[in-house]
Amino acid sequence: MKTTCPVWFLPFTRQLTLLADIVVQLEAAGLGLHPRRPHEAGLGPGILFLDHLAPLAEVAEVLEEVRRTPGCSVLAVSLGALPSAATWALLRAGVSDMVSWAEVADPAGLVAARLRYQHTLETQVADLQRRLVGSSARWRDTLHQVVDMALSSCQVLITGESGTGKELVAKEIHRLDARPAKRDCVVVDCTNLIPGLSGSELFGHEKGAFTNAISTRDGAVALAHEGTLFLDELGELPLALQAELLRALQEGTYKRVGSNTWRHASFRLVSATNRDLLAEVQKGSFRQDLYYRVSGWTCQLPALRERREDIVPLAQHFFAQLRGPQQVVDRQVYDFLLVRDYPGNVRELQQLIARIASKHPGDGPITIGDIPRADWPDFERLGAPVPTSGELEACITSLLYQGLGLKEIKDQVTDIAKQVAISHEHGNLKRAALRLRCSERILQMHRHGDSPSPLRLQEANPE
Repeated sequence: MKTTCPVWFLPFTRQLTLLADIVVQLEAAGLGLHPRRPHEAGLGPGILFLDHLAPLAEVAEVLEEVRRTPGCSVLAVSLGALPSAATWALLRAGVSDMVSWAEVADPAGLVAARLRYQHTLETQVADLQRRLVGSSARWRDTLHQVVDMALSSCQVLITGESGTGKELVAKEIHRLDARPAKRDCVVVDCTNLIPGLSGSELFGHEKGAFTNAISTRDGAVALAHEGTLFLDELGELPLALQAELLRALQEGTYKRVGSNTWRHASFRLVSATNRDLLAEVQKGSFRQDLYYRVSGWTCQLPALRERREDIVPLAQHFFAQLRGPQQVVDRQVYDFLLVRDYPGNVRELQQLIARIASKHPGDGPITIGDIPRADWPDFERLGAPVPTSGELEACITSLLYQGLGLKEIKDQVTDIAKQVAISHEHGNLKRAALRLRCSERILQMHRHGDSPSPLRLQEANPE
């Protein structure tokens, strides 16, 4: 059975003979090729044929279409050698992989294998997206990384703020792990390890090893043999245990507390932390060698404020869980959810939805009257529009076309944010500083003209 594969053709006429031969070879390798039609959805990974003379505008147009189409990715096939800088530029622009046709032994076989892998990846990402809800570009990028990590054999370190879903992601990595004899996922919260007994929790103990050790007991490492060990809040792991964990990872051996016998354990370690472990290494509270061992692949989960487009889909998911998929929710409830801040991220949103659902009497739609008074919004913000990532991107693009660099753009955005916050708080600098999470002195400097205004920036950077 052939794998359906959309294609984009961006070579020059002089290469049509070579291109025709390539198409024949790819179809013989099991790919069903057909030209991509504008706005055609649901076709999965495709091939972009190009050379070093391909018009950059057309390449950018193709990659923008791919970026807007869920489940679509593109493998670039170069008909000739491309400079290294051009290859990296394509990868940064969104190409999933690159193959130079003339520089590999079996290019047709390689392209077919890469396309099938991408098809598997997109299928698993789509499935994961149904389990870990969210449709924003930032979240889809994260889910792609999660699937890549799961299909690898690397140790994984998941970082992110509290409430972003680190344990859920860890369990999905375990679920997608392709090891044939995979066993359980064992969870250890390092913040709950009891001083003096933490070694027993991880590595087990022998009978009589300490007071109340009335029987021999396996620890988390033994229970995770041929499975996954998830260490939540790894930064809280006592320094004394870090060397023992390092040996278990490097050598696959450990000792129970009170035993001189080395035991074997083979497991995959997935860790999570909301700390900056490199900063902990600098302070001496986390071993550098252990850091590089546990961070074979690092995944930074975005905060909810970085993927606000996912607030409504997440809320719909939580309402459906609590009240069933037929429950109607008034639009004003979603408007309220969109303007609210979530320092606790998805967990805070979930708890808020639970409070709203519990107040609802059970008949009719959920309305703003079901929002508990303690959760009522800042009424000045309620009517404020929430810009999408696309609108923000358009603003930044406009500034770039004006010739402004990164520093100038940051200065303009910062200046506007200060003006808006001071205006919303009716000139009260203390409340404005709290809203912006900055010092009051910064706003005092702004009020007295010590920070650059947009006008000054444009005067300082004439066209």
